[in-house]
Amino acid sequence: MKKPTKTLRELLERDGALLSAGVFGPMPAKIAEQAGFETVYMAGGGTALARAGYADLGLMTLTEMADNAAAIAQSVEVPVIADADTGFGNQLNVQRTVREYERAGVSAIHLEDQVFPKRCGHMEGKSLIPIEEAVQKIRAAVDARSSPDFLIIARCDALTVAGMEEVVRRGESYLEAGADMLFVESPRSIDEIAEIPRRLPGKHVFNMASSGKTPILSVDEVGQLGYKLMLVPNFATLAAIKAMREVLTEIKSTGTVAGVVDRCATFAEFTALGGLKELQEIEKRFGVSSPATAFQK
Repeated sequence: MKKPTKTLRELLERDGALLSAGVFGPMPAKIAEQAGFETVYMAGGGTALARAGYADLGLMTLTEMADNAAAIAQSVEVPVIADADTGFGNQLNVQRTVREYERAGVSAIHLEDQVFPKRCGHMEGKSLIPIEEAVQKIRAAVDARSSPDFLIIARCDALTVAGMEEVVRRGESYLEAGADMLFVESPRSIDEIAEIPRRLPGKHVFNMASSGKTPILSVDEVGQLGYKLMLVPNFATLAAIKAMREVLTEIKSTGTVAGVVDRCATFAEFTALGGLKELQEIEKRFGVSSPATAFQK
């Protein structure tokens, strides 16, 4: 397992906000790292769609999510932040969730205060667990981690359900319970975005989702408003969906790949992303024979 070259805590101590690319697996994680991102974010919605073909409605299991997080963490050298939904149950489940994600090699998880099964934070129909239960789940998460460099991010979904005052009440309690950062989901205006870090202490996460509910801001603007981490959770996923649909539709309608070749990565780029050169060097180093020559004299 690769170790991050810098801890997430170190990166978050810098001025301004840190930008994290949302990914659904090792391939986009590698592309994000090559593009210069210093951290990647395993988004729950993208993971559900890519791994199981589901919408983000709490249908993924802990094992599926942690396995995907491990594959991402093993493929890159930057810290991985991961969606851990509600912790997949009660406080006991939360503790196992923390241990599984920490073992997977990620640097941080966020846990939300929705009723299980949860739904995407930008969807309608969300319900919240009582604040007392949410606090105990955060306390259980903090207790379960083995390293202080493994960050527990408390996500609060109260804004669109119960309003800003409930966000403040819950946020203060989550910080007192030991959360390292606060993640208030789906603010709907610049005023709401600015009010959150103004009224609540600590480090804050801003989720630049594509639902249209949250105004589009740059990472510099987010940092100036008091946030330390900006997630762009599903833009790589959305780009992949559009590109694949266009290419496959054209191939089906024309019966040839001739018109799409120039819009695709090359075979050399494809194999390089998978580390072919490095793997071939390992083969040479340890005398690995290809199947075609293994039994030749």
